[in-house]
Order: sequence, then C-alpha cells, then structure tokens
Amino acid sequence: MAEDPSPTEVFALLDDEYARALLAATSHRPMTATELSNDCDMSLSTVYRRLDALEDCGLVAARTRLADDGHHPDVYEAQMDELTVCLTDGTFDVSLAVESTTHEFADALVDLWEGL
Repeated sequence: MAEDPSPTEVFALLDDEYARALLAATSHRPMTATELSNDCDMSLSTVYRRLDALEDCGLVAARTRLADDGHHPDVYEAQMDELTVCLTDGTFDVSLAVESTTHEFADALVDLWEGL
C-alpha cells in the first residue's frame, strides 16, 4: 500500500462490528470468504462488502490459495500489525504498519510448493 489510509475510512471501519469481526478472524490465519461467513455468522454479501472496504484501506490482503481440485479460492489475511492515531494541531493522522512482504512471498512459495 503506497500511502496510509484516511482517518475517516479507518474510524468508520473500526466502528463497524462486522469489519472488526473479520479483521480479528483474519488475524489468526488466512481464511476464505465462506470460512469467514461461517465463523463470523454473517452473510457472504456482508463479508464481501466489508472485505472490499478493509482491502481498500490496506487492513486485509487477498491472495489465491492453490488447491489440488483446481478450485483456487481467495483467502484473506489481516495486514495490520499496528495502527497509530495522532492528533496534532487539530488534524488526525493515521499510520498503518503492515507485516513485511517477505512473509507474504514466503507463504506464496509454500502454497506453490504444496501445489506441485
């Protein structure tokens, strides 16, 4: 993600119980939308709407999970290691620290290797 998300978007997402539930669930392990729907007890359409918003802010990332059956679902994983909110001279600043891309590339390599 090139720049930090807007404070308004982040505050709105963190105020939404569904978005918070999805963010918490994906912080444990990468999950498909169907898994999230079942685990968080919400409709798939709600899951996808919230995941889109979370992705737009850089709080979750999607990647494709390779599977032997040829169906390669997207899995979602929280990318937020730390969220800092500062108030300076009447202006909010949100800084988002995400996990390193090295971890993401390592996961992709493992998925590729397991798919062979």
